Amino acid sequence: MRTREEALAYGLSFEYTYQEAPFHDQNWQLIRVKPSKKAFLWTYEKDGQICLNLKCDPEWRDFWRNTYKSVQPAYHQNKEHWNTVILDGSIPDEDIKRMIAESYDLVTDSPTRRIYEAVKKIPKGKVATYAQIAKMAGNPKMCRAVGNALHKNPDFENIPCYRVVNSKGELAGEYAFGGAWAQKELLEADGIEVIDGKVDLSKYAIEI
Repeated sequence: MRTREEALAYGLSFEYTYQEAPFHDQNWQLIRVKPSKKAFLWTYEKDGQICLNLKCDPEWRDFWRNTYKSVQPAYHQNKEHWNTVILDGSIPDEDIKRMIAESYDLVTDSPTRRIYEAVKKIPKGKVATYAQIAKMAGNPKMCRAVGNALHKNPDFENIPCYRVVNSKGELAGEYAFGGAWAQKELLEADGIEVIDGKVDLSKYAIEI
């Protein structure tokens, strides 16, 4: 991702977003969310390069800054919660998109983010069902959204999605977690017994 147009197009791919130039200066193009009007993607040209200002979780702020020289404390914004990303070609597209998505989630408090936070609460040695995660995330009816979110898990080290099973205690399909039996191996490493592709929920399910 090297151009402003690419960044703006990706920002507009999220739900309830719109573009605005609020400062009577076409150099500053923002993507906001409805109805709060909060901006999660600021684009501008500085020193001959296109830059993005993106909101960041403090837990990830320094990680991105330490990983890429082109991620710096935010220009003209709160440096505790915002990073500037310089589109100089040194950062892989997938990481730029991940940072934009994180900014969107932080601004909107999206269901996906709440799902991930719920999954983080499953302790080692326990599992949760999709329905339990949906309830913990604030909407018992979004079991399908839980499945979709876990399939797109951006951070396997900190979001232990392998600890989520269906209402019968059955494991996910072979496509998940890196291939056939991967989920089984991860659960067994946690000390959870898996028999015939199932976990005994009466023994291992969390209580909420």
